[in-house]
Amino acid sequence: QVQLVESGGGLVQAGGSLRLSCAASRSLFSIDAMGWYRQAPGKQREWVAKISKGGFTYYADSVKGRFTISRDIAKNTVYLQMNSLKPEDTAVYYCNADQGSVASWGQGTQVTVSS
Repeated sequence: QVQLVESGGGLVQAGGSLRLSCAASRSLFSIDAMGWYRQAPGKQREWVAKISKGGFTYYADSVKGRFTISRDIAKNTVYLQMNSLKPEDTAVYYCNADQGSVASWGQGTQVTVSS
């Protein structure tokens, strides 16, 4: 398994920006894909974005054009830049490492967007 530590959550007004970070305990090249998920109160966890080992990026329709996933290979860290935030983006955001048969999760970081 991979240990993941998220940071960067907080409270922001609608229209604002936040950047989340996820530091992994091993090289990103040993992980098939890194992703971000979120879970709002009373709702199921949903996929937000992912970046493959080859650097390809994918986004949920709800965040496309507003969120950007990126990585720093040297720091074993993945980022989620969130712009034009909306109240409906309020959730706990989780980092995920997909190694095929094994998935690892971070502890989550709270993002709250006020209207």
